[in-house]
Amino acid sequence: MTYLDLARGFPEDEFEKRVFKMQKLMHDKCISAFLVTTEPEVRYLTGFHTPFWQSPTRPWFVIVPHAGKPVAVIPSIGEVAMKETWLDDIRTWSSPNPTDEGVVLLGDTLKEILDVSSNSSGGNLQIGIPMGNETHLRMPLMDYQKLKDVIAPHTFVDATEIIQSLRIIKSEREIEKISKICKIVSEGFAEIPTLINTGMTEREAFRAFRIKLLELGADEVPYLVGATGQGFSDIIKQPSDRIIEPGDLIMFDTGSTYDGYFSDFDRNMAFDFTTDDANSAYKIVWEATEAALEVALPGKTTSDLWQAMASVLESESIKSDSVGRFGHGLGMQVTEWPSNTKNDRTVLQEGMVLTVEPNLIWGHGHVMVHEENFVVRGDGVELLSTRACPELEIIY
Repeated sequence: MTYLDLARGFPEDEFEKRVFKMQKLMHDKCISAFLVTTEPEVRYLTGFHTPFWQSPTRPWFVIVPHAGKPVAVIPSIGEVAMKETWLDDIRTWSSPNPTDEGVVLLGDTLKEILDVSSNSSGGNLQIGIPMGNETHLRMPLMDYQKLKDVIAPHTFVDATEIIQSLRIIKSEREIEKISKICKIVSEGFAEIPTLINTGMTEREAFRAFRIKLLELGADEVPYLVGATGQGFSDIIKQPSDRIIEPGDLIMFDTGSTYDGYFSDFDRNMAFDFTTDDANSAYKIVWEATEAALEVALPGKTTSDLWQAMASVLESESIKSDSVGRFGHGLGMQVTEWPSNTKNDRTVLQEGMVLTVEPNLIWGHGHVMVHEENFVVRGDGVELLSTRACPELEIIY
C-alpha cells in the first residue's frame, strides 16, 4: 500500500494564522519586528520549501513586522520559488557576494519596518530573534555584528519563547502530514522480514530498507541509523560491511519525511533466535514506553513522561539516562522542542507531537532503545506510529 493522497503544502489561511499568533505574542512582549534565518522558521512562516538549504553559501532572511505579511530578503536565485508562496514583498540581492551578503538590504528593510512601528511606539525598538536552546544563527557572525551596527539604536532581543510556543503546538494539517509519514514507516518496518535476511551486510540491509520506504511514499529518508549484532553499544553509526548472522539483533531508527514533516521511531528484531537477556531488555523498554503513553495527558509535563519511563527502568536496576533524555518533540525537524528530561517540565498541551524513547544498558554494555510517536489529545495519546509488538520479533 502507498500513501500518496494527501495534499502538498498548506492553504494561505494556515500561514495567516501562524503570523497572526506570532504578531500577538510580539505585541505582548513589545517586539516590533521578528527576524528568522533558518530553514524551519522560514518554511513555517512562508511555505518556502527547497533542498537548496543544503548549501551553506547563501543566507536567507524573513522579517515579520508588527502587522501585515512577512517580508523576504533573499538571494536572487530564490526569487521565483519564493513568489510561489503567499508573500508579496520579496527583496533580493545577487549572491554570493562576500563583501555584502545581503546585510545592507536587510538593514534597510528592518529600518523601514521599524520606522512604521515607531510612528505608534517611538524610541528604540526591539527586534526579536531566536537565541536560545535548539536555535542557531544561519548567517556569518561578522555580518550579524555589522547588522547590529546598521540598525542601532534599535536592538536584537532573544525571542526564542515566541517561535517555540508557536511551533510546539501542531495544527491538524501538520498532524496529518506527520501521521502520514508515520504510517508509511510503520508499513516499512512491517515488511522488514521480507527485505532483510542473514548473509546480507549491514550496508545492504540499510539500503533495502531505505528503498522500501521511498517505494511506499516517503519523500526522503535523511536520518537512518542502527546496528546489527548479538548486542551493540553504538546505535548512531553508519552501516558497515559486517555480515548479519543467526542470533543477531537488528535495530533501525529512522527520521523519514513527507512534505517536510518527520517521523522518528525505531524497531528492534532478531534473526532466527535470541537470548533471554535480549528478550528481557526489549520487554523492559517496551513497558517503559507504555508507562509514558499512559500518563501523556494535557496538564502533565515532559518530566512526568521521563519519570514514568525512569520508574520502570529503575525497578529493573538497569536504568540508563546517559543520552540525556527519553524522547522529544517532532515535526518539521527530526528533533524539536521539548525534551523529555527530569528537569524540562514543559507542560503537555493538546496538539503537541512527541516521541517517547527509553533506553537501557543490558548484557555487556549493550544498548536497547525503543521509540514511538504520538500526538497529545484531550483524552490521552493518539499513536501515530503503529505500536510495536510487546515481544521481540524474530525474523526467520
